[in-house]
Amino acid sequence: QVQLVESGGGLVQAGGSLRLSCAASGRAISMFAMAWFRQAPGKERKFVAALSRSGGTADFADSVKGRFTISRDNTKNTIYLQMNSLKPEDTAVYYCAGHLTRLETSTSQGAYNVWGQGTQVTVSS
Repeated sequence: QVQLVESGGGLVQAGGSLRLSCAASGRAISMFAMAWFRQAPGKERKFVAALSRSGGTADFADSVKGRFTISRDNTKNTIYLQMNSLKPEDTAVYYCAGHLTRLETSTSQGAYNVWGQGTQVTVSS
């Protein structure tokens, strides 16, 4: 059974940085297309970033382009979301998601069938 566990969330001031991690167990993360989504209080879960199975393609929401990067370390079976120049509007619970055998990225939640439990990111002004 595949499990995804996020970590790295916390409280940071506006302009600061955080790196979120998503560790996979049960399968090699290199077999997955992966993504990050976030859900702010009272709002729907939204796409943040995605990485293709090969790692060669990354997509980002317009709101985070130029500030966030997504990467993968196969030796640690972990993906990362590096978040720089954080803004209060980045405050949300961040979820990683994956789909075994999917090749390409997708911005749709329905494209992913394995989800982590989420990690809270709070950006103070």
